Parts: sequence; structure tokens; C-alpha cells
Amino acid sequence: MPADAFPADQPLPLAGPQEWATRANQAARSVTRSFGRRLLFVPGTHLGAVSIPTGTLRSVMGPWHYWWQAHYVDCLVDAGRRELATKTKFDGDSRPSAGRLASRLVTTIRLRNLLRFENHFYDDMAWLALSTLRLEKLAAETRKPGRRRNAYVRKRLTLQFDSASTDDLGGGTFWSTRRDFKNTPATAPVALYFARTGHRERAQSLVNWLNSKLLHPGRGVYQDGLRIRNGETVLEEAVYTYNQGPVLGALLELGGQQNLDRAAHLVEAVSRELTIPGTHVIRGDGTGDGGLFTGILVRYLALAGRDERLPEKTRGTARDLVHATAEAFWLSRREAPDMKVGTPPLIFSSHPLRPAAETYPVGAAVELSTQLQAWMTFEAAATLPPA
Repeated sequence: MPADAFPADQPLPLAGPQEWATRANQAARSVTRSFGRRLLFVPGTHLGAVSIPTGTLRSVMGPWHYWWQAHYVDCLVDAGRRELATKTKFDGDSRPSAGRLASRLVTTIRLRNLLRFENHFYDDMAWLALSTLRLEKLAAETRKPGRRRNAYVRKRLTLQFDSASTDDLGGGTFWSTRRDFKNTPATAPVALYFARTGHRERAQSLVNWLNSKLLHPGRGVYQDGLRIRNGETVLEEAVYTYNQGPVLGALLELGGQQNLDRAAHLVEAVSRELTIPGTHVIRGDGTGDGGLFTGILVRYLALAGRDERLPEKTRGTARDLVHATAEAFWLSRREAPDMKVGTPPLIFSSHPLRPAAETYPVGAAVELSTQLQAWMTFEAAATLPPA
């Protein structure tokens, strides 16, 4: 697909929320049926395979990517909220609801993680804390079991965030238990989590640290982090798409004119700095962990697109970014109607403006991260009015 498919100065495709909901359901079915499986064949468990096709031994003994699973929970919660609104299951009455799958997934994450929710990376734990917080709210609204378990996750992980958010380097949150790097990937989702759980002063302190230490003064986007190396503080200047998302979410959650003004500036900076030239489409960041980056940013841009406290111009920019990126992922998909065992019926590209037939040619292993990214982008688009 050419880069000028979604030129920034031309009207965007006008798919409405219902069409995006339909597409999100198709992506949800593709991911859950193709990647979702039991852990060691144990009934009532559910975990996402890192890639497919894959051997059973590798899926058990190999890497399983805790934080990918956390975003899988978030996608299922999105689908569950839509099920609640429409009274219709995303995958038919004979299959588990999205909320039930999400609950099984959280339980299975603990089993796969050796009966713990804690791990060595505070950003991983923050993503799980955010997704289970949303799952707890969904459970409360649907009166389904699991709320006690979700509250336990919150209690255990809050202790981790308390220990990682220190005065070293002037504030912020450590990235890992090595405690030699404070960065946006950990500080931003922890700030958002604190804001959503009523710890507003702590959240604002973390946001203030990000603004003072990692906000690029010229570009208006947040850099990666501050590393302690041989007793010196080293600025890691890389700018990643996904880091901007939870910062935006925290600014909106905290509110107040200063935070809202900063949020509006951030949306404009994302549009200027992080899109594919000449388009409204957010750039892709490859496969592996990078296969989630664009989708995470789009998730939080959708919040800005709905937030009436922001100027209409800002809301419109956010909606344009979400819709253009979602449309690009949809149009670049590869369909596999005559699929073999272990092949998803829909395959989404790791890069929004490159056809999936190029990024995932026939016979190539398909990664969970990239498929979740497209799914969460469609979910974001489904929450917005037409562009």
C-alpha cells in the first residue's frame, strides 16, 4: 500500500463505529482461536502463543512474553465492554465470553509465571495492573466472579510500584529490579495506574518528572529514559511511539488545565513527529516487542479523541490518527480462507502501510504482538465517531 494512501490533506475513510466493531470482532476471533490455548492442556486455562505455528515444547519452555499477555487481557476487556453494550458475544453463544477469557488469561499468567504476578520488569507489571484494573470494573458491571483475584493483583503489584518509584535521579520509576535505569516505559504506565487508583499526588509527581527530565523541548515528545552508567547519568534519547500513549493517558486522567494543555501539545507532536510522512498513519515499529508499539499509542489517542475537555482541533487530530492507522492495518491484511492448522484466518501486517503478504508471506511464523496491535487499533476506532 503506498504511503500516499492516506494523505494528511485529504478526507479519511468514513467507516463508522459499527463497521469498526465488526472488524474488531473479526480480529478478536482470529487471535483467540488461533493463538489462544490451554497451558499444559489444563482445563480452564488460557494463554496466547508467542507465535504460530509453534511446537508444544517451545510454547512451554520458550519465552512467553508476560507483557504481551497483559495487552491480550486489555484487548479482551475491550471486546467484553462491547459484549456488555450489545448483549452479544464476540465469538458466538457456544464459546466463552471475552470477559471469561480475560479472567482465565490472568489466572494463567500467574500459573505460567511460577505462581507469582511479580516479575523483574516494572513496566510489564504496570501493564498487567492496568489491564486487570479494567477487567475488575468489567466484572463489577457484569456481576461475574474474579473481582477478588483482580484486587489481589492490584495489591501485590502496587507494592512493587511503591518500591520502584523513588527519589533517585530526582524521581520517576525504575525499569527493572536492577534499578539502574528510570524511563518512560515504566514511569508512564505506573503514573496512569496511580491516577486511576486514586493516588493522584503520586501520579502527578511522576508526570512532573517525565516533563522535566524526558520531554524533548523541541519535538514535544518523550524520550526513553535516564540510565545510571559508571556512576554517571546518561540520557537515552530514543523516541518510541508507545511511550507517548500512557503519558497521554495519565495527563487526561489527572486533568487540570496544565495537564490538558500538555496533552493537547502531545497529540499535535505525535501527529507531527511519529506519523509516516504525508499521512495520518502512525509509523510501525517492526516485530517482537515493537509489534505492540503503534497499537498502544492508538489506544490512548482514542481517549483524547473522545475527551471534550480538549480543543476540538486536538480531538479531531486524535480521531484522524486513530482512523487512518486502523484503516491502514485493515487494508493491508492478508486473508487465509483455505487456512492450514495453526494459521490465523486474518493476518495483519507489522507495518500499517506494508501489505501483510510482504511482512508475513505464506509459510512465515506470525507473532502475537503484531496481531494484538491491529486488534487493539480496531477496538480504538470502534469507540470513536466517523472522522
